[in-house]
Amino acid sequence: DIASLQEILRAPKLRGGLGEYFLADLLGQILPPDHFSMQFAFRSGEKVDAVVKIGGSLVPVDSKFPLENFKRMLDAVAEDEKGKARKQFASDVKKHIDVIAAKYILPDEGTYDFALMYIPAENVYYETIIKDDAGGGDKSLSHYALSKKVIPVSPNSFYAYLQAIVLGLKGMKIEERAKEIIQYLSRLEGDFSRFKEEFNLVGKHLGHAQSSYQGAEKRLDQFGQKLLAADADKKGLPEP
Repeated sequence: DIASLQEILRAPKLRGGLGEYFLADLLGQILPPDHFSMQFAFRSGEKVDAVVKIGGSLVPVDSKFPLENFKRMLDAVAEDEKGKARKQFASDVKKHIDVIAAKYILPDEGTYDFALMYIPAENVYYETIIKDDAGGGDKSLSHYALSKKVIPVSPNSFYAYLQAIVLGLKGMKIEERAKEIIQYLSRLEGDFSRFKEEFNLVGKHLGHAQSSYQGAEKRLDQFGQKLLAADADKKGLPEP
């Protein structure tokens, strides 16, 4: 993690690229390809580093974490210099939180009403969120972020979050499959009901046909008996 932190704290452009690289790598390891997108563009023209697709909606994820004054804070020797750098760093983070909330939390464009702020190293996350939050109160960066519906995540906490998403997606697939099975059974039930009606109708027709056949058979027997009787009468007549 120290090596990755040193890489992240290089030139600003490289920092941004590494943050996005780490984010894409983590997403690709855990989520199916069709459940996330990198550099997702909104109708407003804004692009967010990534979106996670859950249940038809989007979770925006930003990885452009401001680290310039964090580096100054680490490099500072004097306590007053370190304190100034920390205050400036906290100000940078709050401004970045405001940008994320304004640009990427867009329910009208299909996002959920929150976004994730990806902090690309555990050390930075600890100094920014955990250590800062230890003092408590409404002035902590974590409290400020949550008030703006921006959730800070480190590589480890984001990994756990993604695992929870995977479980949720599996549950959604099971639910969708269950719905498909129920719909199929409903169609079968409808088909069976229609077949039963048609079968009963055919049975009635067959019943009528059988009754007609039996009636015709009786009349035929009666007609045959009459013919036999007439033939017997004919034989009893004198020769002309």
